[in-house]
Amino acid sequence: MKAIWEDIKSQIRAELPKNTYALWIDPIRFLEATQDNVILNCPNKFSRDWVMENYFELIEGKLKGVGVGQVEMVFKAEAVKGHAEGVGVCAEPKQLTLPSIAGNGTARLRREFTFERFVVGKSNEFAYSASKAFGQGGSLDYRCLLMLANTGLGKSHLSHAIGHAILQRDPCSRVHYMTAEDFTNEMIVSLKHNRIEGFKEKYRRCCDVLLLEEVHFLSGKQKTQLELGYVLDALANEDKPIICTSALAPKDIPGMSGELSSRLTAGLVTTIGGPDFDTRVKIITKKASEQGLLLSEEIIGFLASCLRGDVRQMESALKSLKARGELVNAKIDVNLAKEVVSCLVSEAGSMSLEEICKLVCQYYKVDPVQLESKSRKKVHTMPRNIYVYLSRQHTDETIQQIAKSINRSHSAVVYASELMARSIKTDEKMRRQVNFLSQKLKDMKT
Repeated sequence: MKAIWEDIKSQIRAELPKNTYALWIDPIRFLEATQDNVILNCPNKFSRDWVMENYFELIEGKLKGVGVGQVEMVFKAEAVKGHAEGVGVCAEPKQLTLPSIAGNGTARLRREFTFERFVVGKSNEFAYSASKAFGQGGSLDYRCLLMLANTGLGKSHLSHAIGHAILQRDPCSRVHYMTAEDFTNEMIVSLKHNRIEGFKEKYRRCCDVLLLEEVHFLSGKQKTQLELGYVLDALANEDKPIICTSALAPKDIPGMSGELSSRLTAGLVTTIGGPDFDTRVKIITKKASEQGLLLSEEIIGFLASCLRGDVRQMESALKSLKARGELVNAKIDVNLAKEVVSCLVSEAGSMSLEEICKLVCQYYKVDPVQLESKSRKKVHTMPRNIYVYLSRQHTDETIQQIAKSINRSHSAVVYASELMARSIKTDEKMRRQVNFLSQKLKDMKT
């Protein structure tokens, strides 16, 4: 029956979001089966109540699907002293706490995200060194690390690597890894079910290391910010490591309280920029080797010169090359590399920032100087934000270059771009305007 239960969990994993499955279903263990009952064990009472309320019918349906539908499901909440295989685990705190998203720290840490597999370059050298210092422990003058970077530049890799290094030194360390969205959702569930004291206990007193990703998600969430502030204070008072990541500096996150911003920046703050050409060559070379791809220096150089975005873009190109080589016996040469790159990089990539600025200013009847001004009037901020969005969509210029062109900071450009992306989804008028300008830019290329 144990094997059947593991198979059922695999089926449920394919149907639920990854975070939901890891939080609620994965911790459930099979205890025993009798003629009338199937007994399953949850890590604590809160988890048991939540599973019975929200996933009882789903699990029951899966049991019926494998011919075990004539028995009654019984959910218990007993402390588990070890894994089913008999391997001992670290003792849990005596007081029951909320189910940990990260378990003992390894449940959600990606195996491949280690320091050994991180490619170091000029843009990330400081962040890498700081992260390694946190992972190795020892006496540090700071216990809080905040890493700022856009998506796909390595901040999550380093965050996971810190977790792995700490757990390698101390397997019993209570490492909590989660996104700010996970933290927020768990807090909401705790409030809804009158379990907020357990939530506080989990993060303030039953946590040895906090790895919190995507802090910018907390924009405008005042109650969550307040609780996170208390958590950070409690951990800091115990001299426990706190590692956070964000796409924006706290001061640039809309609706971020001054108190939380101050706490997040009280330690060491690092930034990770886009990789330069030499670093991109090293990344592509390493990733290609990991995938068993033998690429010539010419192909690697071509990919590095064209793929100036994030690491995921490079990984996608290599996977495409490998797939075409294996599935259709295509010869992996520069011509194939060009074909793959054309699918990943916009044909309008050579469009200049000056051309986009000229078009936006003509359309909205503003002086180009106003895009660089400090004016916060809507008549100036909207064209400025659209210029940023179009520049990121239709050029291969880095965020730093776009920011420099309008006398803005890196984080301001990221925020403007994200703001426009949301507006396009919700505002029909804005979507029509942006689509019109995008088409104009494409017509200029033909």
